[in-house]
Amino acid sequence: MEDSQKFGKRVFGGFRDVFYIWKREMKKSFYDQGVFIFFILVPLGYPLLYSFIYTNEVVREVPVVALDESHTLLSREFLRKVDATPDVKIIAYSNDMADARQSMREHKSYGIIRIPSDFSDNINNINAFQQAHVSIYCDMESMFYYKCMYSSCTDVSLEMNKAIKIQRAGNTTTNREEEISTYPIEYTNVALFNPTSGFASFLIPAVLMLILQQTLVLGIGLSAGTAVETNRFRDLVPINRHYHGTLRIVFGKTLAYFMIYLVASMWVLLAVPRIFNLNHLAQAPTLILFIIPYLLACIFFAMAVSVLVRSRENCMILFAFFSIPMLFMSGISWPGSGIPTFWRIISYIFPSTFGINGFVRINNLSANLFEIQWEYHALWLQTGIYFFITCVVYRWQILTSRKHVIEHYKEMKSQHQTQQAIESTQI
Repeated sequence: MEDSQKFGKRVFGGFRDVFYIWKREMKKSFYDQGVFIFFILVPLGYPLLYSFIYTNEVVREVPVVALDESHTLLSREFLRKVDATPDVKIIAYSNDMADARQSMREHKSYGIIRIPSDFSDNINNINAFQQAHVSIYCDMESMFYYKCMYSSCTDVSLEMNKAIKIQRAGNTTTNREEEISTYPIEYTNVALFNPTSGFASFLIPAVLMLILQQTLVLGIGLSAGTAVETNRFRDLVPINRHYHGTLRIVFGKTLAYFMIYLVASMWVLLAVPRIFNLNHLAQAPTLILFIIPYLLACIFFAMAVSVLVRSRENCMILFAFFSIPMLFMSGISWPGSGIPTFWRIISYIFPSTFGINGFVRINNLSANLFEIQWEYHALWLQTGIYFFITCVVYRWQILTSRKHVIEHYKEMKSQHQTQQAIESTQI
C-alpha cells in the first residue's frame, strides 16, 4: 500500500513537472522577443512573402533588343512573330552590336536577337546547301530570361520551317500530305501537376517545409542560448527542482513546441497555398499524419543540436546559413540524381530532406502514405534517433548541473569554515 502511494506520488510529480516545464516554455515562446519572432512571426510572414514574390509563376514579356542585319521580308517576319509570343517583347531595333550591348548593361533589356546578313539568302538559295542561323545573347542573371528567349525563338523557327517546306513542295500535294510531310511525328507536351510550368508551384512547397524546420531550430537554439546565459553555471538545464528528470524536461519542452507548430504548420501548409492559388492536392488526413513525425523529428533534432549553442547569437551563426544547402540537397531545387552520393548521405541527417520530398508528393501529386512510405518511415526513424540523442544530451546536462551545484556548495562550505577559523583566531 505504501509502495503504491509512493509510486502514485512520483507519477503525479512527474506530470506536475511536465506541466510546469510546458507552461514555462509556452510563456518563453510568447514573452521572449527573439523566440517569438522565430516561432510566431516568421512562420506567419515568410510564407506570405515568398508566395507573394513568386505569385506570377512565370516570366512574361522579357524585354529584348533586335539586331536585324538582313533587312529582308523573312527576317522581319521572324522578329514580328517572336515579338508576338507571350514570353518576349522587342523594345528596340538596333543597328550594331555595341548599342545592343549597352542596352543590356543599363538593364533596359535582358537579351539580344541577332539575325545575320545572309539569313534570307541561305533560306532562298536551295542549291547553296546552307542553313540560316539566328543568334541569341541572353543576360544570365536568371535562367528564366534564357528560357523565355530560347523557347520563343525555337517555336517561331519551327513554324517558319513548316511554312517553308510547304512552299517548296508546290501545289502537287494535298493539305493532309503537307501536314504529314512537315510534321511527321506529332507530340503533345503536357506539364503534369504544373500546367503553367510555374516557378512557385514547384519551389514554394519545398520552401514552406524548410521554413518550419529552420524556425524551429533557430527558435529552440535561441531559447537554449538564453538558458545558458541566465544560468549561474552556464548550463542548459536551470537550477530548479522541476528540472531533475530527463523525460520530464524532454516531454515538457516537446509538448510546448509541438502545440505551437501544429497550428503554424496548418497555416503554412494549408492556408498559404490556397491564398495564392498554388497547387494543393493534399488530403487533410494524409497531410496531418505526415506532418506529425516531421514536426517531432524537427523538434528533437533542434533540441539535440541546441547543446552547441552557448549564447543567443550562436544559433544564427551555426544554423542560419544551412538553409540554401538543405534546399539543394533535398533534390527539389536541384535534381536528386545529380547529387553526389556523399552529399546525399549528408542530406539524410536533416528532417527537411524527407519532409520536403514527402510533402511535395502529397501536395502536388496527391500521393497517399503508402506511396511515400520511404519518407514517412524515415521521419519516424529520425524521430526515434533524435529523441534518444536528446535524452542523452539533457541527462548529461542534468548531471553536469548537479556537479556544478555540489562543487559550488563545497566551495561555499570551505569558505565558511575558513572564515570561522579566522574569526576564532582573532578572538
